Amino acid sequence: MHPIDKTCARRSFERAAAEYDRVAVLQREMADRLLSRLDYIRLAPHRIVDLGAGTGYAIEPLTRRYPKAQMLALDFAHAMLLHARRRGRWWRRPLCVCADAEALPLADQSVDLIVSNAAFQWCNDLERTFGECRRVLRPGGLLLFTTFGPGTLQELRAAWSQVDAYTHVSPFLDMHDIGDALVRARFADPVMDADRLTLTYDSVAGLMRDLKTLGARNATATRPRTLSGRARLAAVAQAYEMQRRDGRLPASYEVLYGHAWAPEVDAPVCRGGEVAIPVSAIGRLRRALAP
Repeated sequence: MHPIDKTCARRSFERAAAEYDRVAVLQREMADRLLSRLDYIRLAPHRIVDLGAGTGYAIEPLTRRYPKAQMLALDFAHAMLLHARRRGRWWRRPLCVCADAEALPLADQSVDLIVSNAAFQWCNDLERTFGECRRVLRPGGLLLFTTFGPGTLQELRAAWSQVDAYTHVSPFLDMHDIGDALVRARFADPVMDADRLTLTYDSVAGLMRDLKTLGARNATATRPRTLSGRARLAAVAQAYEMQRRDGRLPASYEVLYGHAWAPEVDAPVCRGGEVAIPVSAIGRLRRALAP
């Protein structure tokens, strides 16, 4: 894994805020699919955090679903929050907090539900991030999230690998590693699953333009520090052409979904670094799946 340069990533999202919603088709689809999972979970949260809220697309559906809950939108890009704070009814605007997910400025056990869409891939220490989520969740609170798996933008990664040895596509953790991080952070009943979505483009330039508009630029510490010249971009485009199908170039995304519960009782650490999590599985399933 190549570490993310947080300063670079934050600057990219600051610049992208004004145009983000215009091209965030995939991110909206991911959010819709994520929030639909709440249909099967009985929960009455008093305080909800949209972690990595971006421009706040998830705020309005969450407010409609839980009209009595207080809504917090948290993001590390201030310009994104300027858009998020306009979401919802004028008398029920979200409270916006500019902060990093790896160091939440929230009190212990102060939140009932954390929803995070396409944000955790920008964290360098996922176990620490999950630990922060568990710290601020009340016992029995829920963490619900999406992120990207290693199959994401595999065509673009392969094309660049034929041109140079630099990292041009951000790294993404495997689903099983994310599940292990949830366990090490002492969450109960972690569940992970995956979906594969594909966008298509006329050209590589169209894909790169969308990524730039989204702010999803390469922010790894091992990224090249100079602009890519025309010759290198042309070489990438030529290599990518090998992927063209039915006249279109695919851009694959491995979307990972996860959820886990803050345990009712804090989990003791056993010998060998293992974590023992007390789980009342039958009671929890009844509460979660009850109509």
